[in-house]
Amino acid sequence: MQAFSALAEESVLAFAVVNEIPKDRTRVSAKVAVQGTVADMTLLASDQILSNLAWKQLELCHALKLEGYKTSEGFLVQTVRAIDGAMLPMVLQGFEGDCLLKKALEVAPFVD
Repeated sequence: MQAFSALAEESVLAFAVVNEIPKDRTRVSAKVAVQGTVADMTLLASDQILSNLAWKQLELCHALKLEGYKTSEGFLVQTVRAIDGAMLPMVLQGFEGDCLLKKALEVAPFVD
């Protein structure tokens, strides 16, 4: 497991929407909602998370339910589950909808 300094003592529940195409699976950019507050954060994956099927298949606009710790570097993910966008808190649903529309408009012209 990678060494990250956790600032929180207890794991927290968070929801996230991937907002950039993941290039490095150990550090994924996302909009993260923790206790109703949304912030741009980096999701930090341990070796255990890197082997998770949901994490291996991450794409732009994917909705996630996470448990982990907020750190100075981002959000250290302990557990991850891919969820339907309708299961996101309201503070993230608008962002996820906009993300999906943008993704469809950018990809659709290339599909025939």
